Amino acid sequence: MGFVDSLAEAMRSCGQDPLALLDSYGLDPARLATPRARLSIPRYMRLGHAAIEQTGQPDLGLIMGKLSRLGQLGLAGVTAAQAPTVRQAARSLIRFEPLYASNYRGHASFAEDHQGGWLRFHSISPYNAYNRFVIDSVLAGWTRQLEQVAQQPITPERAHIEFPAPHYSDAYEPALACPVEFAAEHNQLRLSQATLNLRNPQHCPSTWLHLQELCEHELEQLTRTRSLRERIIQLLGPLLHGREPDLQEVAARLQMPTWTLRRKLAEEGTQFRAILNETRHDLAVAYIRDTELAFGEIAYLLGFASAEAFQRAFKRWNQQTPGEFRRAQRLGN
Repeated sequence: MGFVDSLAEAMRSCGQDPLALLDSYGLDPARLATPRARLSIPRYMRLGHAAIEQTGQPDLGLIMGKLSRLGQLGLAGVTAAQAPTVRQAARSLIRFEPLYASNYRGHASFAEDHQGGWLRFHSISPYNAYNRFVIDSVLAGWTRQLEQVAQQPITPERAHIEFPAPHYSDAYEPALACPVEFAAEHNQLRLSQATLNLRNPQHCPSTWLHLQELCEHELEQLTRTRSLRERIIQLLGPLLHGREPDLQEVAARLQMPTWTLRRKLAEEGTQFRAILNETRHDLAVAYIRDTELAFGEIAYLLGFASAEAFQRAFKRWNQQTPGEFRRAQRLGN
């Protein structure tokens, strides 16, 4: 929910009151103040698109990032704010990402080398007016959040963005404070060794270690309570794009023999095919209900060979075509 806070603040900075829009999405003050409350990614994308339309600011995601605060990332953000260096803060934001964000499409990473490091955000292609702002807000947010650790401006060496330059591309370099390359292989921000070594003047070693212990405990609890089925669902998302993963591939990712995975799933009372279909169904409902993505795009995201194959499967699941389901949802709203 912290991401909604920065969205609301960005709208206010553009002279727009966000309250009516948030209320239409059921995001009243009590909901926003609920610990561990989550908003689905498709619904978040639809909310962001509505905010962009209301403000008339296509670069609203960049504005969000510039206004973001570490405290909006919950316990993980508070922990990163106490890190001794920018490097340790970046590592914390990535390691403890599951505590403040979860996306079936993948997870962020931090790839270090002897010259610096890449803060990398997973691909959420195909890109459109509903999801570009997510990339914008994350990359600009990382810059702003790490500045809060160093207590001084940070200048990344460069930024890479997967989608082609949008019509508001002139806003990127001032927002990210570095050269930007579009249509790149990854969404990522390059930080030099000098930047990563910047020290946090507010660092307190005992507080830092205590907060790390709390985060590790929360992460362990989150992992321990996750069933094999949930672990498979988490793996399926990044594998689904444009193709259908099989049992052998998932077993390899889980580092267990195929027959062992099949047996363990039987012990949990399910099968791989059932989990795959349930995952596709749940994601299809969310995308049709909460975005305006074309059915061909949704079919690709869910690993179907064609839009027609997706539509046949959806009608089998819901006794409605995707178009009928979307219209019914719109009428219901």
